[in-house]
Amino acid sequence: MNLLFWRRPRIPVLVLHGILARRGALNIAAYGPVIDQAFAAAARKRHLVLDIDSPGGSPVQSDLITSRIRRLAGEKGVTVHAVIGEVGASGGYWLACAADRVLANPMSIVGSIGVVSGGFGLDAALGRLGVRRRLYTAGENKGRGDPFLPERPQDVAFTQTLLDELHGRFKDWVQARRAGRLKGDETSLFDGSYMLGSTALRLGLVDGFGDVATLVRELGGETARPAVFRPRRRGLLARLPRAMADAT
Repeated sequence: MNLLFWRRPRIPVLVLHGILARRGALNIAAYGPVIDQAFAAAARKRHLVLDIDSPGGSPVQSDLITSRIRRLAGEKGVTVHAVIGEVGASGGYWLACAADRVLANPMSIVGSIGVVSGGFGLDAALGRLGVRRRLYTAGENKGRGDPFLPERPQDVAFTQTLLDELHGRFKDWVQARRAGRLKGDETSLFDGSYMLGSTALRLGLVDGFGDVATLVRELGGETARPAVFRPRRRGLLARLPRAMADAT
């Protein structure tokens, strides 16, 4: 038995797994305190690893989490490293760009730098059933996007403008964080396509290949171990009040 196990270097690893959503696995409410704790530990080692496995989700939560990471990295002088596991796409890649260095597996799913929105048009189905939608609003566009009414050209144009603005913010973030490293043109980088880690490396979306365990040893030495930071799962009894409130 190694009695000196407690002296092994510990590299902070912040686990960012799941869908980004206000009530999903990844959101600033759950992660804000955890990010603070991870950076408090990282201030001693000057390194923090982001363990990313996310297909994306809310752009708001993506921005809130990465803004917190970048602010603390600057305040505490910490170098941030990201490792993409199975998936770092859309908002998941947004998270990865908070790092100063991004690694992935050659077969990781990376990229998807785009924005998507959608729904269903049920007005024709209602018509076949002899049902007519009755909607009363104060404000000409208050019922915009109602799936039970025929789609209006102005609604399509409005939605596209929103998506283009969000896409522009995503592109600006990637270009700022990956400045000098991107190798493709806008079509190959920002058309919303996802790709393998091997292609992402060629296009400059990642800096190399690696995994969390290897990176921890690289940063802390062969005996280094990860100090894992993630939100604590609440027990069933602790989750019941929230679940009951959501149901009402």
